[in-house]
Amino acid sequence: MRYRWLLGLFLAAFPCAGWSSDDDHPRPFPHPATFSTLITTPLQIEGLTADEAGNFHTVGRSPGVGLSCPVWRIGGAPATATVVGHIPAPTTTGQCSPSGLAFDADGDLFVADGDKVYRLTPDAPASPTATVFATGVPGTNGLAFDRDGSLWTGDGTTGQGRVWKIAPGGAVAEAFRVPPMRNSSALGGMLTGEGVGRQVRTFPPGTAANTAGGQDLVANGLAFDPSGDLLVADTARGAIWKVEFDHDGDMKTPTGCDATLTADTLCLEALWVADPRLEGVDGIALDRAGNVWAAANERNAIVVVTRRLQVIEVFRNAPDGATLLRNGGPLETPTSPFLRERTFCTANSDGNRRDNSPNTAGEIGGAGQPRGKISCMDQVLLIRGLPLPVE
Repeated sequence: MRYRWLLGLFLAAFPCAGWSSDDDHPRPFPHPATFSTLITTPLQIEGLTADEAGNFHTVGRSPGVGLSCPVWRIGGAPATATVVGHIPAPTTTGQCSPSGLAFDADGDLFVADGDKVYRLTPDAPASPTATVFATGVPGTNGLAFDRDGSLWTGDGTTGQGRVWKIAPGGAVAEAFRVPPMRNSSALGGMLTGEGVGRQVRTFPPGTAANTAGGQDLVANGLAFDPSGDLLVADTARGAIWKVEFDHDGDMKTPTGCDATLTADTLCLEALWVADPRLEGVDGIALDRAGNVWAAANERNAIVVVTRRLQVIEVFRNAPDGATLLRNGGPLETPTSPFLRERTFCTANSDGNRRDNSPNTAGEIGGAGQPRGKISCMDQVLLIRGLPLPVE
């Protein structure tokens, strides 16, 4: 008994180093985490997902005018990339530039690009070209399936905050809007001109003498939680919105609180969390306990938001000792996190913004270097990733 008492005192005084937890149940997250490169890619990448066998999938971006974008399956040890399909170029003079990816329950892969969502069944020998599943979704970015098999996506850099629900047959309907940064007609609001509001500006590429680096993106990565509610990453505000549904799939979250915005715009009560550590948040992923893992890409950081809204920075690139910049890696604009069982990985798009600027430093993006990579956390997740699609 005496030894148990002494052990209790020791643990209270010296908790397990390197882990933090929320105040509900132990929710350990590595702190500080470390990252290693799983694989580099010859083309820039943004989206990342995995199939039921545990193989990652991603798509190369912008290979050239009129050329298709390769869909890669990544597996094995060491990891290798195998072409299992292609996303067609939009025109003979245009370039494909896919972003979000998601598998449905049947094992088909869906890829967002431009104003369309493509579908294909990955196959290494055949390398099929994807066909159009849905159109009329300008700016489509993140993708997430709900438990009924409908696909959801947001409008990305268009900045209007539109979130669409795409039925299994491909029919598109606007479900709601995340409030845009300004209520101007250009961003879907009711006021002509610039409207009223604000715009986030990122340094670099912005400077005090110009207006470059503006950020209006408010509907980025999407993910459903175990309750079937939808979380939407707001890049510009460093926030996550939460939309709740009833058992019939109808929205419970109120809309229409601001007469200067469209009637289907979320009320501010739908704002789930906002925190400076989430600035530049791109993709999000959930574990089985409902914790949200976010890639804060403009900060080269990984952040976790617990169910009790505790915000924990798991990792951020350290500044270089000479330049004081954080662009040397291991993260280089992390975009799409994915939790594969007990492994956390993220795609890196190497954007030339904020902490990753100039993007010629690090492992990708420089002269003669690869253009994209997947980085994985060295520490094992103590809470498994949430199986997708959510059922």
